[in-house]
Amino acid sequence: MRYLSTRGEPAALAFDDVLLAGLARDGGLYVPETWPQFSAAEWRGLRGKRYHEIAFAVLKPYVGGAIPDADLARLTREAYANFTHQAVAPLKQLDANLWTLELFHGPTLAFKDYALQLVGKLFDYVLAKKGQRITIVGATSGDTGPAGIAAVAGSQHIDIVVLHPNGRTSPVQRRQMTTVLDPNVHNVALEGTFDDCQDLVKALFGDLEFRDRYRLSAINSINWARIAGQIVYYVHAALALGAPDRPVSFCVPTGNFGNVLAADAARRMGLPIERLVVATNRNDIVARTILTGTMALESVAPTITPSMDIQVSSNFERLVFELAGRDGRATAAMMTEFRQSGKLAFPQGMKGALADGFDAGAASEADTLNTIAKMRLTTGEIVDPHTAVAIHVAQRAKSDAPIVVASTAHPAKFPDAVEKATGIRPALPDFLADLFEREERVDILPNDAATLKKYVAAHAKAQ
Repeated sequence: MRYLSTRGEPAALAFDDVLLAGLARDGGLYVPETWPQFSAAEWRGLRGKRYHEIAFAVLKPYVGGAIPDADLARLTREAYANFTHQAVAPLKQLDANLWTLELFHGPTLAFKDYALQLVGKLFDYVLAKKGQRITIVGATSGDTGPAGIAAVAGSQHIDIVVLHPNGRTSPVQRRQMTTVLDPNVHNVALEGTFDDCQDLVKALFGDLEFRDRYRLSAINSINWARIAGQIVYYVHAALALGAPDRPVSFCVPTGNFGNVLAADAARRMGLPIERLVVATNRNDIVARTILTGTMALESVAPTITPSMDIQVSSNFERLVFELAGRDGRATAAMMTEFRQSGKLAFPQGMKGALADGFDAGAASEADTLNTIAKMRLTTGEIVDPHTAVAIHVAQRAKSDAPIVVASTAHPAKFPDAVEKATGIRPALPDFLADLFEREERVDILPNDAATLKKYVAAHAKAQ
Protein backbone atom coordinates (compact mmCIF):
# COMPACT_ATOMS: atom_id res chain seq x y z
CA MET A 1 0.00 0.00 0.00
CA ARG A 2 1.25 3.45 -0.99
CA TYR A 3 -0.14 6.83 0.03
CA LEU A 4 -0.83 9.97 -2.02
CA SER A 5 -1.21 13.60 -0.98
CA THR A 6 -4.62 15.16 -1.51
CA ARG A 7 -2.80 18.00 -3.29
CA GLY A 8 -0.92 15.75 -5.66
CA GLU A 9 2.69 16.91 -5.32
CA PRO A 10 4.94 14.58 -3.23
CA ALA A 11 5.90 11.09 -4.33
CA ALA A 12 3.82 8.26 -2.89
CA LEU A 13 5.02 6.93 0.47
CA ALA A 14 4.73 3.66 2.37
CA PHE A 15 2.74 3.42 5.61
CA ASP A 16 5.67 3.79 8.01
CA ASP A 17 6.86 6.96 6.26
CA VAL A 18 3.33 8.41 6.25
CA LEU A 19 3.03 7.61 9.95
CA LEU A 20 6.12 9.67 10.73
CA ALA A 21 5.40 12.45 8.22
CA GLY A 22 1.86 13.30 9.35
CA LEU A 23 1.16 16.15 6.93
CA ALA A 24 2.34 15.93 3.31
CA ARG A 25 5.07 18.38 2.30
CA ASP A 26 2.77 20.17 -0.14
CA GLY A 27 0.33 20.89 2.69
CA GLY A 28 -2.03 18.10 1.70
CA LEU A 29 -3.19 15.08 3.68
CA TYR A 30 -2.18 11.52 2.89
CA VAL A 31 -4.77 9.04 1.61
CA PRO A 32 -4.36 5.43 0.44
CA GLU A 33 -3.59 4.98 -3.23
CA THR A 34 -6.48 2.52 -3.44
CA TRP A 35 -9.16 1.52 -0.94
CA PRO A 36 -8.82 -2.07 0.34
CA GLN A 37 -11.88 -4.17 -0.42
CA PHE A 38 -13.37 -6.83 1.86
CA SER A 39 -15.82 -9.36 0.48
CA ALA A 40 -18.99 -10.35 2.32
CA ALA A 41 -17.31 -13.64 3.21
CA GLU A 42 -14.32 -11.79 4.68
CA TRP A 43 -16.59 -9.57 6.78
CA ARG A 44 -18.48 -12.64 8.01
CA GLY A 45 -15.19 -14.26 8.93
CA LEU A 46 -14.54 -11.43 11.41
CA ARG A 47 -17.80 -11.90 13.31
CA GLY A 48 -17.25 -12.92 16.89
CA LYS A 49 -13.57 -11.96 16.82
CA ARG A 50 -12.08 -9.94 19.66
CA TYR A 51 -11.55 -6.22 19.11
CA HIS A 52 -7.79 -6.47 18.64
CA GLU A 53 -8.23 -9.29 16.12
CA ILE A 54 -10.61 -7.14 14.06
CA ALA A 55 -8.11 -4.29 14.35
CA PHE A 56 -5.34 -6.45 12.92
CA ALA A 57 -7.49 -7.57 9.98
CA VAL A 58 -8.66 -4.04 9.16
CA LEU A 59 -5.23 -2.44 9.49
CA LYS A 60 -3.20 -5.11 7.69
CA PRO A 61 -3.94 -3.86 4.13
CA TYR A 62 -3.27 -0.26 5.15
CA VAL A 63 0.08 -1.16 6.71
CA GLY A 64 0.89 -2.92 3.44
CA GLY A 65 3.79 -5.00 4.71
CA ALA A 66 5.63 -2.07 6.32
CA ILE A 67 5.30 -3.95 9.65
CA PRO A 68 5.48 -7.77 9.73
CA ASP A 69 2.15 -9.45 10.50
CA ALA A 70 3.37 -10.99 13.76
CA ASP A 71 4.51 -7.60 15.05
CA LEU A 72 1.33 -5.84 13.92
CA ALA A 73 -0.78 -8.50 15.67
CA ARG A 74 1.22 -8.00 18.87
CA LEU A 75 0.94 -4.21 18.71
CA THR A 76 -2.83 -4.30 18.23
CA ARG A 77 -3.20 -6.78 21.09
CA GLU A 78 -1.09 -4.61 23.42
CA ALA A 79 -2.87 -1.39 22.40
CA TYR A 80 -6.24 -2.53 23.72
CA ALA A 81 -5.11 -4.76 26.60
CA ASN A 82 -5.80 -2.18 29.31
CA PHE A 83 -9.16 -0.82 28.16
CA THR A 84 -11.67 -1.02 30.99
CA HIS A 85 -14.46 -2.95 29.20
CA GLN A 86 -13.95 -6.48 27.95
CA ALA A 87 -15.71 -5.63 24.69
CA VAL A 88 -13.41 -2.57 24.32
CA ALA A 89 -16.15 -0.69 22.39
CA PRO A 90 -19.51 -2.02 23.66
CA LEU A 91 -22.90 -1.30 22.10
CA LYS A 92 -25.96 -0.26 24.14
CA GLN A 93 -29.53 -0.19 22.85
CA LEU A 94 -31.51 2.98 23.56
CA ASP A 95 -34.69 2.15 21.68
CA ALA A 96 -35.91 -0.12 18.89
CA ASN A 97 -33.63 1.33 16.24
CA LEU A 98 -31.09 3.44 18.14
CA TRP A 99 -27.83 2.31 19.72
CA THR A 100 -24.79 3.94 21.28
CA LEU A 101 -21.25 2.76 20.60
CA GLU A 102 -19.32 3.49 23.80
CA LEU A 103 -15.91 4.85 22.85
CA PHE A 104 -14.75 6.00 26.28
CA HIS A 105 -13.23 2.94 27.91
CA GLY A 106 -9.60 3.91 27.24
CA PRO A 107 -7.14 5.71 29.53
CA THR A 108 -8.42 9.25 28.84
CA LEU A 109 -12.14 8.40 28.55
CA ALA A 110 -12.56 9.53 24.92
CA PHE A 111 -12.74 8.02 21.44
CA LYS A 112 -9.29 9.34 20.54
CA ASP A 113 -7.77 6.59 22.72
CA TYR A 114 -8.99 3.94 20.27
CA ALA A 115 -6.59 5.14 17.60
CA LEU A 116 -3.89 6.83 19.62
CA GLN A 117 -3.09 3.94 21.97
CA LEU A 118 -2.25 2.02 18.81
CA VAL A 119 -0.54 4.94 17.05
CA GLY A 120 1.74 5.48 20.06
CA LYS A 121 2.93 1.87 19.83
CA LEU A 122 3.35 2.15 16.06
CA PHE A 123 5.48 5.27 16.52
CA ASP A 124 7.78 3.62 19.04
CA TYR A 125 8.08 0.47 16.91
CA VAL A 126 8.94 2.29 13.68
CA LEU A 127 11.27 4.81 15.35
CA ALA A 128 13.18 2.06 17.14
CA LYS A 129 13.60 0.19 13.85
CA LYS A 130 14.80 3.31 12.03
CA GLY A 131 16.92 4.61 14.93
CA GLN A 132 15.14 7.99 14.76
CA ARG A 133 13.50 10.53 17.05
CA ILE A 134 10.55 12.81 16.27
CA THR A 135 8.84 15.86 17.72
CA ILE A 136 5.07 15.61 17.75
CA VAL A 137 3.32 18.97 17.51
CA GLY A 138 -0.44 18.80 17.84
CA ALA A 139 -3.53 20.92 18.39
CA THR A 140 -6.49 19.82 20.47
CA SER A 141 -10.00 21.03 21.12
CA GLY A 142 -10.02 18.84 24.19
CA ASP A 143 -9.67 15.10 23.57
CA THR A 144 -6.80 14.55 21.11
CA GLY A 145 -4.31 16.18 23.47
CA PRO A 146 -4.93 13.96 26.50
CA ALA A 147 -5.10 10.83 24.35
CA GLY A 148 -1.94 11.69 22.43
CA ILE A 149 -0.03 12.51 25.59
CA ALA A 150 -1.20 9.29 27.26
CA ALA A 151 -0.02 7.35 24.20
CA VAL A 152 3.57 8.68 24.13
CA ALA A 153 4.37 9.97 27.63
CA GLY A 154 7.75 8.66 28.70
CA SER A 155 8.76 7.55 25.19
CA GLN A 156 12.50 7.56 24.54
CA HIS A 157 11.91 8.36 20.85
CA ILE A 158 9.41 11.24 21.01
CA ASP A 159 9.04 14.79 22.31
CA ILE A 160 5.44 16.03 22.27
CA VAL A 161 4.12 19.61 22.26
CA VAL A 162 0.34 19.99 22.45
CA LEU A 163 -1.55 23.27 21.95
CA HIS A 164 -5.00 23.79 23.45
CA PRO A 165 -7.10 26.97 23.38
CA ASN A 166 -6.66 28.65 26.77
CA GLY A 167 -9.87 28.44 28.79
CA ARG A 168 -11.80 26.60 26.07
CA THR A 169 -11.47 22.99 27.16
CA SER A 170 -13.23 21.39 30.11
CA PRO A 171 -11.26 21.37 33.39
CA VAL A 172 -11.02 17.57 33.17
CA GLN A 173 -9.66 17.70 29.62
CA ARG A 174 -7.11 20.35 30.58
CA ARG A 175 -5.87 18.49 33.63
CA GLN A 176 -5.58 15.23 31.74
CA MET A 177 -2.88 17.03 29.76
CA THR A 178 -1.28 19.40 32.21
CA THR A 179 -0.83 16.90 35.06
CA VAL A 180 1.35 14.60 32.93
CA LEU A 181 4.83 15.56 34.10
CA ASP A 182 7.03 13.25 32.00
CA PRO A 183 10.00 15.24 30.66
CA ASN A 184 9.07 14.59 27.01
CA VAL A 185 5.59 16.18 27.45
CA HIS A 186 5.04 19.94 26.90
CA ASN A 187 1.64 21.63 27.13
CA VAL A 188 0.83 25.01 25.60
CA ALA A 189 -2.32 26.99 26.42
CA LEU A 190 -2.69 29.26 23.38
CA GLU A 191 -4.41 32.62 23.61
CA GLY A 192 -6.90 31.86 20.83
CA THR A 193 -9.35 29.31 19.47
CA PHE A 194 -8.81 25.72 18.42
CA ASP A 195 -8.67 26.88 14.80
CA ASP A 196 -5.80 29.20 15.79
CA CYS A 197 -4.00 26.24 17.39
CA GLN A 198 -4.52 24.15 14.27
CA ASP A 199 -3.33 26.97 11.98
CA LEU A 200 -0.10 27.38 13.98
CA VAL A 201 0.59 23.64 13.79
CA LYS A 202 0.13 23.74 10.03
CA ALA A 203 2.38 26.80 9.81
CA LEU A 204 5.18 24.89 11.55
CA PHE A 205 4.74 21.97 9.18
CA GLY A 206 4.77 24.39 6.26
CA ASP A 207 8.24 25.65 7.23
CA LEU A 208 10.10 22.73 5.66
CA GLU A 209 13.52 23.66 7.07
CA PHE A 210 12.13 23.83 10.61
CA ARG A 211 10.05 20.70 10.04
CA ASP A 212 13.08 18.71 8.89
CA ARG A 213 15.37 20.04 11.61
CA TYR A 214 13.08 18.92 14.42
CA ARG A 215 11.51 15.99 12.53
CA LEU A 216 7.96 17.17 13.15
CA SER A 217 5.17 14.63 13.18
CA ALA A 218 1.47 14.71 14.03
CA ILE A 219 -1.05 13.00 16.30
CA ASN A 220 -4.02 14.97 15.01
CA SER A 221 -6.28 13.24 12.54
CA ILE A 222 -4.26 14.87 9.76
CA ASN A 223 -2.09 11.76 10.39
CA TRP A 224 -3.54 8.92 8.34
CA ALA A 225 -2.73 6.34 11.02
CA ARG A 226 -5.28 8.07 13.26
CA ILE A 227 -8.01 7.55 10.68
CA ALA A 228 -7.00 3.94 10.06
CA GLY A 229 -7.20 3.18 13.78
CA GLN A 230 -10.70 4.66 14.00
CA ILE A 231 -12.09 2.57 11.11
CA VAL A 232 -11.91 -0.46 13.41
CA TYR A 233 -14.72 0.45 15.78
CA TYR A 234 -17.18 1.04 12.96
CA VAL A 235 -16.41 -2.41 11.59
CA HIS A 236 -16.66 -3.89 15.09
CA ALA A 237 -20.10 -2.32 15.68
CA ALA A 238 -21.50 -3.16 12.25
CA LEU A 239 -20.47 -6.81 12.54
CA ALA A 240 -22.10 -7.04 15.98
CA LEU A 241 -25.38 -5.80 14.47
CA GLY A 242 -25.39 -8.29 11.59
CA ALA A 243 -23.18 -6.84 8.83
CA PRO A 244 -22.57 -7.64 6.03
CA ASP A 245 -26.03 -9.25 5.84
CA ARG A 246 -27.69 -6.28 7.50
CA PRO A 247 -26.80 -2.64 6.80
CA VAL A 248 -26.32 -0.12 9.60
CA SER A 249 -26.21 3.67 9.81
CA PHE A 250 -23.95 5.80 12.00
CA CYS A 251 -24.48 9.23 13.53
CA VAL A 252 -21.23 10.88 14.56
CA PRO A 253 -20.72 14.10 16.55
CA THR A 254 -17.92 15.98 14.86
CA GLY A 255 -15.95 19.17 14.56
CA ASN A 256 -12.80 18.17 12.68
CA PHE A 257 -14.50 15.50 10.53
CA GLY A 258 -11.88 12.80 11.19
CA ASN A 259 -14.24 10.49 13.07
CA VAL A 260 -16.84 10.67 10.30
CA LEU A 261 -14.15 10.19 7.68
CA ALA A 262 -13.14 6.91 9.32
CA ALA A 263 -16.74 5.69 8.96
CA ASP A 264 -16.71 6.75 5.30
CA ALA A 265 -13.46 4.81 4.85
CA ALA A 266 -15.15 1.69 6.25
CA ARG A 267 -17.95 2.20 3.73
CA ARG A 268 -15.44 2.53 0.90
CA MET A 269 -13.95 -0.80 2.01
CA GLY A 270 -17.30 -2.48 1.38
CA LEU A 271 -18.92 -2.33 4.81
CA PRO A 272 -22.70 -1.94 4.22
CA ILE A 273 -23.39 1.47 5.76
CA GLU A 274 -26.78 2.85 4.73
CA ARG A 275 -26.34 6.44 5.92
CA LEU A 276 -23.66 8.51 7.60
CA VAL A 277 -25.23 11.29 9.66
CA VAL A 278 -23.02 14.18 10.76
CA ALA A 279 -24.02 15.90 14.01
CA THR A 280 -22.69 19.33 15.03
CA ASN A 281 -23.34 21.93 17.69
CA ARG A 282 -23.99 25.60 16.87
CA ASN A 283 -20.53 25.73 15.22
CA ASP A 284 -22.15 23.92 12.34
CA ILE A 285 -19.90 24.47 9.32
CA VAL A 286 -19.80 20.75 8.47
CA ALA A 287 -23.58 20.34 8.69
CA ARG A 288 -24.15 23.50 6.64
CA THR A 289 -21.70 22.33 4.00
CA ILE A 290 -23.46 19.00 3.60
CA LEU A 291 -26.93 20.54 3.52
CA THR A 292 -26.12 23.47 1.20
CA GLY A 293 -23.05 22.41 -0.80
CA THR A 294 -21.24 25.57 0.30
CA MET A 295 -18.51 25.71 2.92
CA ALA A 296 -18.46 29.13 4.63
CA LEU A 297 -16.54 30.27 7.71
CA GLU A 298 -18.26 31.89 10.66
CA SER A 299 -16.91 32.86 14.07
CA VAL A 300 -16.42 30.14 16.68
CA ALA A 301 -18.77 30.30 19.66
CA PRO A 302 -17.81 28.57 22.95
CA THR A 303 -20.32 25.85 23.89
CA ILE A 304 -20.91 23.03 26.36
CA THR A 305 -19.51 20.71 23.66
CA PRO A 306 -16.02 22.24 23.34
CA SER A 307 -14.53 19.39 21.31
CA MET A 308 -16.79 20.52 18.46
CA ASP A 309 -16.05 24.25 18.67
CA ILE A 310 -14.30 24.29 15.29
CA GLN A 311 -14.80 26.03 11.96
CA VAL A 312 -11.88 24.75 9.85
CA SER A 313 -12.36 20.98 9.63
CA SER A 314 -9.00 19.84 8.29
CA ASN A 315 -10.11 16.29 7.47
CA PHE A 316 -12.80 17.57 5.15
CA GLU A 317 -10.02 17.95 2.58
CA ARG A 318 -9.77 14.16 2.30
CA LEU A 319 -13.46 13.99 1.39
CA VAL A 320 -13.08 16.89 -1.07
CA PHE A 321 -10.30 14.89 -2.76
CA GLU A 322 -12.64 11.91 -3.21
CA LEU A 323 -15.54 14.08 -4.42
CA ALA A 324 -13.19 15.75 -6.92
CA GLY A 325 -12.36 12.40 -8.51
CA ARG A 326 -9.03 12.21 -6.64
CA ASP A 327 -7.75 15.22 -8.58
CA GLY A 328 -4.95 16.70 -6.44
CA ARG A 329 -4.68 19.96 -8.38
CA ALA A 330 -8.42 20.59 -8.18
CA THR A 331 -8.40 19.81 -4.47
CA ALA A 332 -5.47 22.17 -3.84
CA ALA A 333 -7.20 24.96 -5.77
CA MET A 334 -10.44 24.54 -3.85
CA MET A 335 -8.76 24.46 -0.44
CA THR A 336 -6.68 27.52 -1.32
CA GLU A 337 -9.82 29.38 -2.40
CA PHE A 338 -11.53 28.45 0.87
CA ARG A 339 -8.66 29.63 3.07
CA GLN A 340 -8.27 32.87 1.13
CA SER A 341 -11.95 33.84 0.89
CA GLY A 342 -13.53 31.89 3.76
CA LYS A 343 -16.05 30.39 1.36
CA LEU A 344 -16.21 27.56 -1.18
CA ALA A 345 -19.23 26.63 -3.30
CA PHE A 346 -18.89 23.09 -4.64
CA PRO A 347 -19.70 22.34 -8.29
CA GLN A 348 -23.10 20.73 -8.81
CA GLY A 349 -21.72 17.21 -9.28
CA MET A 350 -19.71 17.35 -6.05
CA LYS A 351 -22.64 18.90 -4.22
CA GLY A 352 -24.89 16.03 -5.31
CA ALA A 353 -22.34 13.39 -4.34
CA LEU A 354 -21.97 15.00 -0.92
CA ALA A 355 -25.72 14.97 -0.34
CA ASP A 356 -25.98 11.37 -1.55
CA GLY A 357 -23.33 10.20 0.89
CA PHE A 358 -24.17 12.11 4.06
CA ASP A 359 -27.00 13.51 6.13
CA ALA A 360 -26.44 16.23 8.72
CA GLY A 361 -28.02 18.16 11.54
CA ALA A 362 -27.14 20.47 14.41
CA ALA A 363 -28.19 20.74 18.05
CA SER A 364 -28.55 23.90 20.11
CA GLU A 365 -27.41 24.18 23.73
CA ALA A 366 -31.02 23.65 24.84
CA ASP A 367 -31.39 20.62 22.56
CA THR A 368 -28.23 19.13 24.05
CA LEU A 369 -29.25 19.62 27.68
CA ASN A 370 -32.78 18.38 27.01
CA THR A 371 -31.42 15.24 25.35
CA ILE A 372 -29.12 14.49 28.29
CA ALA A 373 -32.11 14.83 30.63
CA LYS A 374 -34.38 12.74 28.41
CA MET A 375 -31.85 9.91 28.12
CA ARG A 376 -31.54 9.79 31.91
CA LEU A 377 -35.33 9.61 32.34
CA THR A 378 -36.16 7.17 29.52
CA THR A 379 -33.17 4.82 29.49
CA GLY A 380 -31.31 5.39 32.76
CA GLU A 381 -28.19 6.26 30.76
CA ILE A 382 -26.13 9.37 31.48
CA VAL A 383 -24.48 10.63 28.30
CA ASP A 384 -21.93 13.37 27.72
CA PRO A 385 -23.03 16.48 25.80
CA HIS A 386 -21.24 15.48 22.56
CA THR A 387 -23.09 12.17 22.54
CA ALA A 388 -26.31 14.04 23.28
CA VAL A 389 -25.79 16.21 20.19
CA ALA A 390 -25.57 13.07 18.06
CA ILE A 391 -28.59 11.42 19.72
CA HIS A 392 -30.65 14.56 19.08
CA VAL A 393 -29.68 14.54 15.39
CA ALA A 394 -30.00 10.75 15.01
CA GLN A 395 -33.57 10.75 16.33
CA ARG A 396 -34.51 13.03 13.43
CA ALA A 397 -32.60 11.15 10.74
CA LYS A 398 -34.19 8.93 8.13
CA SER A 399 -32.80 5.40 8.18
CA ASP A 400 -34.38 1.99 7.74
CA ALA A 401 -31.25 0.43 9.23
CA PRO A 402 -30.30 0.58 12.92
CA ILE A 403 -28.62 3.90 13.75
CA VAL A 404 -25.52 3.72 15.91
CA VAL A 405 -24.48 6.91 17.70
CA ALA A 406 -20.75 7.28 18.36
CA SER A 407 -20.62 8.01 22.09
CA THR A 408 -17.33 9.84 22.05
CA ALA A 409 -16.63 10.74 25.69
CA HIS A 410 -17.34 9.68 29.25
CA PRO A 411 -19.91 11.99 30.93
CA ALA A 412 -17.46 12.71 33.78
CA LYS A 413 -15.30 14.68 31.32
CA PHE A 414 -18.10 17.29 31.17
CA PRO A 415 -19.66 17.17 34.65
CA ASP A 416 -21.01 20.73 34.66
CA ALA A 417 -23.23 20.17 31.62
CA VAL A 418 -24.41 16.77 32.83
CA GLU A 419 -25.21 18.13 36.30
CA LYS A 420 -27.12 21.06 34.81
CA ALA A 421 -29.25 18.66 32.76
CA THR A 422 -29.80 15.88 35.29
CA GLY A 423 -28.88 17.12 38.75
CA ILE A 424 -26.29 14.34 38.88
CA ARG A 425 -22.57 15.09 38.84
CA PRO A 426 -20.84 12.07 37.26
CA ALA A 427 -17.72 10.89 39.02
CA LEU A 428 -14.42 10.12 37.37
CA PRO A 429 -13.30 6.47 37.42
CA ASP A 430 -11.11 5.46 40.35
CA PHE A 431 -7.87 5.72 38.36
CA LEU A 432 -8.58 9.42 37.76
CA ALA A 433 -10.25 10.20 41.09
CA ASP A 434 -7.35 12.39 42.28
CA LEU A 435 -7.03 14.32 38.99
CA PHE A 436 -7.82 17.69 40.61
CA GLU A 437 -5.20 17.15 43.29
CA ARG A 438 -2.33 16.54 40.86
CA GLU A 439 0.33 19.12 40.05
CA GLU A 440 -0.13 20.98 36.75
CA ARG A 441 2.53 22.13 34.29
CA VAL A 442 1.55 24.34 31.36
CA ASP A 443 2.92 27.32 29.42
CA ILE A 444 0.68 30.12 28.13
CA LEU A 445 1.72 31.50 24.71
CA PRO A 446 0.33 34.16 22.37
CA ASN A 447 -1.14 33.27 19.00
CA ASP A 448 2.16 33.76 17.16
CA ALA A 449 4.06 31.30 14.95
CA ALA A 450 7.52 32.74 15.72
CA THR A 451 6.94 32.40 19.45
CA LEU A 452 5.77 28.82 19.03
CA LYS A 453 8.82 27.95 16.93
CA LYS A 454 11.11 29.25 19.67
CA TYR A 455 9.20 27.19 22.21
CA VAL A 456 9.43 23.98 20.16
CA ALA A 457 13.11 24.58 19.50
CA ALA A 458 13.74 24.96 23.23
CA HIS A 459 11.93 21.76 24.13
CA ALA A 460 12.82 19.40 21.27
CA LYS A 461 16.01 17.83 20.04
CA ALA A 462 17.21 19.01 16.63
CA GLN A 463 18.39 16.39 14.15
